[in-house]
Amino acid sequence: MKKQLFFLFFFIAQLIYSQKIIYSTLPISDVLKENANNVVLNHETEVSIISQKLMRIKEYKVTRVFNKTGLDAIDAYQNYDKSTKIKWLDATIYNTFGKEIKNFKQSDFKDVSVADGFSVFTDNRLLYLDYTPTEYPFTIIYYSEVETQNTAFIPSWNPIDDPYESILKAAYTISYPQSLGFKYKQMNFDGMELVKKEEENKITFSIENLAALKIEDYSPSFRNMIPTVLFGLDKFSLEGVEGTAKSWNDFGIWVYTNLLADTEEISEDTKTRIKNLVGTETDAVKKAKIVYKYVQDKTRYVSVQLGIGGWKPMLAKDVDRLGYGDCKALSNYTRVLLKSVGVDSYYTIIYGDEKKKNLKEDFVSMQGNHVVLALPINDKLCFLECTSQVKPFGFEGDFTDDRYALIVSPNKGEIVRTNELNDKLNSQISKGNYTIDDDGNLTGAIQIKSKGIQYDNIYMIDKKSKEDVDDYYKFHFSWINNLKMSKIKFQNDPEKIEFTEDLQINALSYGNKSGNDMIIPINVFNQSSNIPQRYRNRKNPIEIERGFYDEDEIEINLPQGFTLSAKSENLVIDEKFGTYKIELTIVNSNKLILKRSLLINKGFYEKTEYENFRKFKEQIAKADN
Repeated sequence: MKKQLFFLFFFIAQLIYSQKIIYSTLPISDVLKENANNVVLNHETEVSIISQKLMRIKEYKVTRVFNKTGLDAIDAYQNYDKSTKIKWLDATIYNTFGKEIKNFKQSDFKDVSVADGFSVFTDNRLLYLDYTPTEYPFTIIYYSEVETQNTAFIPSWNPIDDPYESILKAAYTISYPQSLGFKYKQMNFDGMELVKKEEENKITFSIENLAALKIEDYSPSFRNMIPTVLFGLDKFSLEGVEGTAKSWNDFGIWVYTNLLADTEEISEDTKTRIKNLVGTETDAVKKAKIVYKYVQDKTRYVSVQLGIGGWKPMLAKDVDRLGYGDCKALSNYTRVLLKSVGVDSYYTIIYGDEKKKNLKEDFVSMQGNHVVLALPINDKLCFLECTSQVKPFGFEGDFTDDRYALIVSPNKGEIVRTNELNDKLNSQISKGNYTIDDDGNLTGAIQIKSKGIQYDNIYMIDKKSKEDVDDYYKFHFSWINNLKMSKIKFQNDPEKIEFTEDLQINALSYGNKSGNDMIIPINVFNQSSNIPQRYRNRKNPIEIERGFYDEDEIEINLPQGFTLSAKSENLVIDEKFGTYKIELTIVNSNKLILKRSLLINKGFYEKTEYENFRKFKEQIAKADN
């Protein structure tokens, strides 16, 4: 055995040494250098699925790093826990002339817990390379070998996994027993020369010369653009528990049976307390609101990554006793409490993020990073975010809206779509007034009512300090010099899911005097100033993930003794991206009414539409200013 181990280590050392001669001084084309913080010269991944309960992963990666941002993309780290063992870890740094600067063995890597002991509980640990370069560029050759019992999570292949990273050569090989039901899904390889070689129980993907992806204004999410291959098994293992993912129905039943069924016990005292709170109420939604409020008042969110691969929630009785849990535990606890008063709900697995990410409905596998609760109401589903102590009942917000999720029950698993807040529902309605005196000084008041995603953007502001609130409004009204907030009042209505701001402001010298004339920027309270960057050669399509609607009506009082010599023209801009209207009405010589509305449509548009979109935004910015 010792001879075999020695031979393995010697072979790896020889591989790294021989490759360093080739790669540490390898010239890189200008095409790959353009927009690149780092270039991956060679990245080889080999995954061997030995059995349902054993998988080995080898990774060999050579990266030329040009700057500090590129340093963050070398990915020289490895997670491990009781089910995942690191067999080999090595990194060597070379300067631009191919001279070795430093070699790091496994014992040289920093070993830390992923937990912080307070907000995160996990048995997962991390070995990472802690290296501060003395010069750029440099080349790093990194090698790792890992063995795991968890075949539920087969590493996906992302030849490019960071923006501003280009690829000279990348390959991924996976071998597998046919009996486990191996499957894969390719995405975002259009226009790329992907080479695929299939053999018996083995497949290899390779690609060369991928230029760095540049982040552009209004691009789709980076992770939704990068080339990806997903892998999965119909028969997998998670922390020693065998599972099946042949269909979403089978997988959902497996989740319930193995991860939820034995977590539902709660004490008789708790059942009695919940029944007393609900009282004689018979309406399921009203019962659910009572239980949801109880959970919000009783619990707090703490991330817990223990249990079966971090997928099994804490026992409901432990959440009840301790008063905390993660998304899995709190959603499951709420489900159990609702069940105790005769209200059905579904544990629901989803990707939670402000950038929308879907479960791949046509690829059954372990997916998702978050759990919510789905409550059936008539023919619709209401989704409850159980980790928040303040979020209104049934309000999803931009963390879980409009994306595919998996609902789980004892008898089925089913892919559903969470609710979309459409453009008009994401509204901000404003009504106010302002007065300009003889010296151009401004005083004004406005009431702003926000709903939908615009509610989600503002409703937590009343939890901030006075200094943070003042800073927010100075940024929000950044075009008003010398701004002072003389009154700030908030009202949050969780029943209507509406947030109201009552504001009073003043500003010295808002009107610009020149002799006997005064120029007044007429739109005080709501300016759209963002003009997207111009690109000579736009690469990416356009995505507006969420639309919104603004409507403003402002009364304007001009100083006595002044007459209106010129005013901005009324304007309507109607494009596929949205509609903008601004209208200024003269009531009398000293009073005007400004009406403004802006509708931005959610949508996905080809890159050829970008210049039209940019001009649309530019016209709005000019009109508002």
